[in-house]
Amino acid sequence: MDLMKGKKGIIFGVSNTSGIAYGIAKELSDAGAEIAFTYANPAMEKRVRPIAESMGSKMIVECDVTDEAKLQEVFAEYEKTYGELDFVVHAVAFANRDDLTGEFVNTSKDGWDLAMGVSAYSLVSIARNARPLMKNGGSIFALTYLGSEKAVANYNIMGVAKAALEASMRYLADNLGKDNIRVNCISAGPVKTLAASGIGGFNKMLKAAVLKAPMHRNVTLEDIGKTGLYLASDLSTGVTGEVIHVDCGCHAVYGSIEEMEAFVKAHKYDEMQEKAE
Repeated sequence: MDLMKGKKGIIFGVSNTSGIAYGIAKELSDAGAEIAFTYANPAMEKRVRPIAESMGSKMIVECDVTDEAKLQEVFAEYEKTYGELDFVVHAVAFANRDDLTGEFVNTSKDGWDLAMGVSAYSLVSIARNARPLMKNGGSIFALTYLGSEKAVANYNIMGVAKAALEASMRYLADNLGKDNIRVNCISAGPVKTLAASGIGGFNKMLKAAVLKAPMHRNVTLEDIGKTGLYLASDLSTGVTGEVIHVDCGCHAVYGSIEEMEAFVKAHKYDEMQEKAE
């Protein structure tokens, strides 16, 4: 498939072959796109470089997305290597493990600032630096999750950061629309990744999603990757300011009969009622 033939872009956040960013990168590469890759620190290079090289990347560089000067260097190097920019994928998020457990009310100020800076403000910085290279328009999109809309156990500060990310996306879409630059988010359902393993009770979330989803299955990396391909390609030229849910329908329903029955049973609701009476 040559849907992305001649298209060039950069992905922030690929870290391993089980992650969502990799699923998107693979679909883009298979469709003919040329992709530049960044990695967060030297320790991550050994994971990212083989992936990037397998996709024929000409640019694999370290980048701390909270460092404006470093971002400027990365985009300057991108321009020298590839020229114009057609798409940017923002797949960067981080929060202290301590802030992903317990009660949200106990979130530390340092933890708040860290999660917001890495997970939300970085989209603004990246878009600002990408804009001059998107001379013929283009697509910028980020990864989010339903925890931005609803309280999800153990998602805590990351849910608030993702809400900020989505709001930032809408304002960026408004700002950059006149330059024919589209800005969107993909809200993916739970997928078994290394990043997700940091969320307490994640395996239970996977099982609950199967019960809740109208499609009665978990979303796959391929599902999400194909949506990334759609957003990066010319198939989505009229789409901006959107949060596209790729979660087999979980976001659209309160709960399936199976899920509600399992919830009632797990919480011994009937016994609680008897005691109350």
